[in-house]
Amino acid sequence: MDVFSKKNIRPTTFRKEIVNIFNAKDHAITSKEIEDALGKHDRITLYRTLKLFIENGVIHEITLPNEEKTYALCEEECADGEHQHEHLHFKCEVCERIYCIELPQAPKFELENFIIKSMEINLRGVCDNCN
Repeated sequence: MDVFSKKNIRPTTFRKEIVNIFNAKDHAITSKEIEDALGKHDRITLYRTLKLFIENGVIHEITLPNEEKTYALCEEECADGEHQHEHLHFKCEVCERIYCIELPQAPKFELENFIIKSMEINLRGVCDNCN
């Protein structure tokens, strides 16, 4: 798998399986969804793998107010847990899936006396699958 060589991560069978689960989805997924897709597994290994993937820019964690954490694959330019691309998070009110929506051009904000290091914009509505 290409992501492992790019991120300098040893490609174990378990790690490959986790990446395959993410690649099979078009939306962010919860740890429970990952666990269900894995079947029998070691839960500690799963959480260590998720942490490793976050720290190395393979996945990012999405924390919306009053929602369970979800995870999604990062773009190639993310490294060391610093997400280099700006995008929106969209939660469908019907299927409750969370999607990462890439923007052709990220909005730029300049605030006097503030240094902006990252930006999160969360949207709610109905996705195209439920519309």
